[in-house]
Amino acid sequence: QVQLVESGGGLVQAGGSLTLSCAPSKDITYIHTTGWYRQAPGRQREYVALITQAGTTIYADSVKGRFTISKDRASNTMSLQMDRLKTEDTAVYYCNILVGIRRDSYWGQGTQVTVSS
Repeated sequence: QVQLVESGGGLVQAGGSLTLSCAPSKDITYIHTTGWYRQAPGRQREYVALITQAGTTIYADSVKGRFTISKDRASNTMSLQMDRLKTEDTAVYYCNILVGIRRDSYWGQGTQVTVSS
């Protein structure tokens, strides 16, 4: 069983920056897709950014140009650099990986990001 440990959330003023990190609890041979999702109160979980095994990145329109997803291939640690944060970015952020041929899905525990005006 793989566990994902998240860190880096917190409180920041609008216009500020935060970096989220997510590390797996053990070595993983093949990660198909790595992603960040978020869930605001009263809303469904939505994807924020994805990075494929080949390195292709995909961003939600709401964060394009402000957020950057990356992954360290050696450690499989993934990061989400969030710049020019807005109050509407306030949510619990979750990392996710799809592993192996079956694309087994694993989630982090979530980290709160709060952006104040």
